[in-house]
Amino acid sequence: MIRHNVHLRFKPGVTQDQKAALYAALAGLSDHIDGMLDFQHRKNESPETPLVRGFDDMFWMDFKDAKVRDAYLVHPLHIEIAGRLLPQIEGGAAGVFVCDVEK
Repeated sequence: MIRHNVHLRFKPGVTQDQKAALYAALAGLSDHIDGMLDFQHRKNESPETPLVRGFDDMFWMDFKDAKVRDAYLVHPLHIEIAGRLLPQIEGGAAGVFVCDVEK
């Protein structure tokens, strides 16, 4: 299993409703990608503010294996959602941190 972790630094002014809509769209990918096992999102609660560097929001997806994760990465719906997400991220792609781990 692959856990795909994504940490986000949203621009000031992005509302909780806007974030919720993006997370709902990401969760909905499980209806289109066989082998996407789970989607979760959370607010970063770390008190280590200097180390957090504004990455206050995160989500993760669990995939059956790397092959499914790779299919997700190029899936047209993922690309469309990323196109809606990036304009809301401070610094564009620099405001996104991705880390995949094998479980």
